[in-house]
Amino acid sequence: MKTETTVIAYDIHDVTEYINWLYFFHSWGFQPRFATIAQIHGCDACRASWLASFPKEDIPKAAEAMQLHKEAQRMLNALDGDFKVYAMYRLMDAYADGDDLLLDGVRFPLLRQQTHVREDDPYLCLSDFVRPLEQGIADTVGAFAATIDEEMEKPFEDDDYKRMLIKTLGERLAEAAVEKMHQHIRKHVWGYAPDENLSMQQLLNEEFQGIRPAIGYPSLPDISTSHILDELLQLKRIGIRLTENGMMQPHASVSGLMFAHPAAHYFSVGKIDQTQLADYAGRRGKSVAEMRKYLLGNL
Repeated sequence: MKTETTVIAYDIHDVTEYINWLYFFHSWGFQPRFATIAQIHGCDACRASWLASFPKEDIPKAAEAMQLHKEAQRMLNALDGDFKVYAMYRLMDAYADGDDLLLDGVRFPLLRQQTHVREDDPYLCLSDFVRPLEQGIADTVGAFAATIDEEMEKPFEDDDYKRMLIKTLGERLAEAAVEKMHQHIRKHVWGYAPDENLSMQQLLNEEFQGIRPAIGYPSLPDISTSHILDELLQLKRIGIRLTENGMMQPHASVSGLMFAHPAAHYFSVGKIDQTQLADYAGRRGKSVAEMRKYLLGNL
């Protein structure tokens, strides 16, 4: 299964229902139970009932969360119509070649776990979820990216609170765009889950088949691989720029890979030894010293 690179421009109201408010509130220092304000009806009676459900000592914090959510919704409504959220994807012929992926002929080196929680757990690598090269039958892997309109933040540059609010909302909007796009891909483009019928909460809980690990996250910790993704997607098409080390600008951007294998699940690479570091550096075509600076958290 292959596609050309597809770019989608979403209006803000297209993706707001896909926002995972749990992470929004986490970025503001709220515990998960306060994020449930996003799940209730907005009428005064419902809000009052939600507030009253907390112990007396938690009501001030709950009221603060309620006000934050109200102001976030107000900002989203104000931005809607003036700014877009951009997303892109490409499905590619894929093979696993050891701990590398071959994506339409482009090599994407990966890392393998060297520690595990239970004695009988396998040492995982994302290539384990892709058909091996020696079988001679192409599998499919997707690449994706999303970002906000960089101009979205400019009206709030002189207001510290609103600048923080738009930064945290921007991150959620980019992730929400990926959530909506991934749902469409699973059901209608890749088509491996045409009958998927999940509630929004099930969707946000990632109860669907497949995974989409993002670059810089535990199973894809090397942010410099953003440059490989750029080779595959041409990130500038949606306004994403890369620094020399692979950091994305605007900051409210996300990119990564999509896997469909029924057994695919998230994991953390964790600590690796010097032997794997040297092997990975060789596969990346970089020096050990250069790779070390990108993988300090794994050494």
